[in-house]
Amino acid sequence: MERRAQKYHRDRLSEALREEIETILEGELRDPRIGLASVSEVQMAEDARSARVLVAVAGDDAEAERTLEGLDAAKNFVRHELAERLHLRRPPELFFQIDRSHQLESRVKELLDREKKRRKH
Repeated sequence: MERRAQKYHRDRLSEALREEIETILEGELRDPRIGLASVSEVQMAEDARSARVLVAVAGDDAEAERTLEGLDAAKNFVRHELAERLHLRRPPELFFQIDRSHQLESRVKELLDREKKRRKH
């Protein structure tokens, strides 16, 4: 069973990673493929050797795919910057993934509203 201190450390590290990756995306990546993207969450593996970075992208699916390609191309630069800024001996391997939770959330809300209207009639 995982000790509480390890989990706390991993949670703090994932939040620090999220903030730094967000900063790097906003100002330092000059890749034209990367559109309006924001880091919604960083999920660390239990051994802290890898992290899944969930990125919300404004635009359609094609825009999201281009952004994902640009992020994958910049992965090593981002890891290097994280190591420098957070003083990490071994920064986690990053896996970028499109966060579609906001789309699902709006779809569920739409369906619930539709059901509510149907019951009134």
